[in-house]
This record gives sequence, structure tokens and C-alpha cells, in this order.
Amino acid sequence: MKKVLSLFLAVVMILSLTACVQEPAGEKGDTYKAALLLNGTLGDKSFFDSANDGLEKLRDELGKDVFDFKVEQMGATATDEPKWAPTLLDFCETGEYDVIIIGTYQMIEGLADAATQFPEQKFIFFDETFDFSSGDFNNIYNVLYKQNEVSFLVGAAAAMMTTDERLPMVDPATKSIGFLGGMENPIINDFLLGYIQGAKHVEPDIKVAIGYVGDFWDSAKGKDIALVQYQSGGVDVGYNVAGAAGLGQIEAAEVAKRYAFGVDSDQAALLPEQAEYIPTSALKNVGNSLIRAIKLDLEGKLQYGTAESLGFAEGGVNLVKDAHYEEMLPDDIRAKIDELEQDIIDGKIVVDTALGKTQEEIEAIKATVE
Repeated sequence: MKKVLSLFLAVVMILSLTACVQEPAGEKGDTYKAALLLNGTLGDKSFFDSANDGLEKLRDELGKDVFDFKVEQMGATATDEPKWAPTLLDFCETGEYDVIIIGTYQMIEGLADAATQFPEQKFIFFDETFDFSSGDFNNIYNVLYKQNEVSFLVGAAAAMMTTDERLPMVDPATKSIGFLGGMENPIINDFLLGYIQGAKHVEPDIKVAIGYVGDFWDSAKGKDIALVQYQSGGVDVGYNVAGAAGLGQIEAAEVAKRYAFGVDSDQAALLPEQAEYIPTSALKNVGNSLIRAIKLDLEGKLQYGTAESLGFAEGGVNLVKDAHYEEMLPDDIRAKIDELEQDIIDGKIVVDTALGKTQEEIEAIKATVE
């Protein structure tokens, strides 16, 4: 009798332990469903398009019976902003999504509220640091990108281009490059500081004209700012880090017959009529990072409650190096870019970051290139 009772208790214990093991997402026989909420719109040929493209690739790879997603375009203007947080809560209330994906610093407060109200709902938050110390947020995975690393290469390339007599659209005497940001915030300034450091690495007395649109959608304003940089500031090469507003800089480059580096998506490929003004693009691989995260979640391995920062070594960022890039930039410039990238990966070059810096510290760095 005692042996039978002992056997019974052992079986109960094994079953109990098995029940406590977290089942990987997507193994319940149901399709893994994600919601991508954009505080903007598709068609920016940049940041949001990258996120959506990544999820489309994942759906094509796995099949709709394994993974599917819905994209919600909430708009980017001031009149759209009041609906962002309520829309997020509406999606949480449905309970039908394995994960809700949102990004940018503008969604931090809404995310914190939603994650608190719906502790069983999982979230992937991209491209801004989430403060996990402000509460119990074990339902959020935070993915960041080392945009300063890829911007270092853009800055170095821009500085080499502006002094290169072989290039048709530069004045080697100016030693002046430009930067167009969307809104001034830590992420955009992280792009900027990497850009400045890379430029000064190859041309210590380089000048950088810096402008901010004030949003990520007003391409007309972006064009105006960039035109001033090109036409009055002596800028030969610009760098747009402004989402849809940054498309205005590419338009300005076409008008002024100057160069403009793309960002977040391969903008030379997406804008073939203006490709001759776009040497290449700095990619923040939002789409790839979402593919990686969801695959890990399907395996039950995604570390919610933590943040990861992905750089060159992790495939989180890269510079487009295709036939167009080879045609636009001379061999020696491209060889130098390859060398600098490897030095960053090997730790020989440590790229400065705006994250954690005070505004005063950032302004001091800007002053070095005025």
C-alpha cells in the first residue's frame, strides 16, 4: 500500500512540474498573431516600412497558419496623437494578439500604462529605452539599435566625399557636411554623435550643419532646412534621420545637385529617380530585429523584462553595400569604410553615444563642428 501511495505521489509531482513549464508561444495549435501599431503611417520608405516589411517576410517564411499580423496606422500628426494610447488599449482589450509591437519614445507612457493594465499581454517595444525600474514590466521586451555605430561610417564617408575632387557634386574647399534630424531626442542625437565622431575621425576640422524638423512627417519643412544647408551653408553631403520628413532632404539634394545619405531602408532602391544623389543608406534593421524576436518567442526563449541593443556584430545595423554603392563611391573610400567597420566590431574604435549624456554634454560636442 505504501509503495502504491509513493508511486501515486511521484506521478502527481511530475505532472505538477510539467504544468509549471512555460509553453512556447505558438505551440497551442493556434496561429501566432502580432499587432504592429504605428504612430505614423506606412510609405515613409524608412523606419515604419522596415518594421512592416520584416513582419511580411516572416509571414511569407512561416506561412499564415503559423504567423500572421495586423498593422494599424495611427498617423503621425499632432491631431493623430491623442488616439495613440486609446488605440493601444483597444488592441490589448481584444486579447487576440500574442504580442503587440510598438516603437519610439512617443509611446513610452502609453506602453507603461497598457502593460500595467494588461499584465498578461506581451509587448515588443523598439527603438527607445524603456525604464524597467519604474514598475513590474515582465511583459515587455525592449530592442534597441546601435545607430551610433552605422552613423560613424556615414560620417566618415561624408567627410571623405566632401573633400574628394573626383566626385561631381562637391566643392573640396568647403569641408562641410549636413545632418537633418526629425525631433531632437536621445535616439536622433545618438545618430548625430556617431556621425560627428566618424567625420572627425577622417577629417578633424570638418564642419557639420545640424538641423531638426520638429517632427517625423513634414517633408516640406525637411526640404526647406536641407536647402538652406546646401545652398547657403556650403554643405556637399547630407544625412537624413527624420523618417518621412527626411524625404524632403533627398528632394533638396536633387534640387541643389548635392548628396544625401538615406536611413532605415535602402532609399536609393526605393527612390530610383533620385538614386544618383543617394550614395547609400544606413540601415537600422527594425524588420530583422522583429523577425528575430518573434522567432525566439515562438520557441519560448524571448527574454521579456529585459532590453537588448543590437549593433554591427548582432546584425542590428548595417550600411547598404551593393552595386549602386560601389558605383557611387570610389574604391579607396569603400575600403576605408570596411576597415572602420571592422575596427568597430573588433572594439578598436568605441563609438560615442548620446544615451546617458546630458543636453549640455551633447551641445558641447555639437560646438566642436560649428
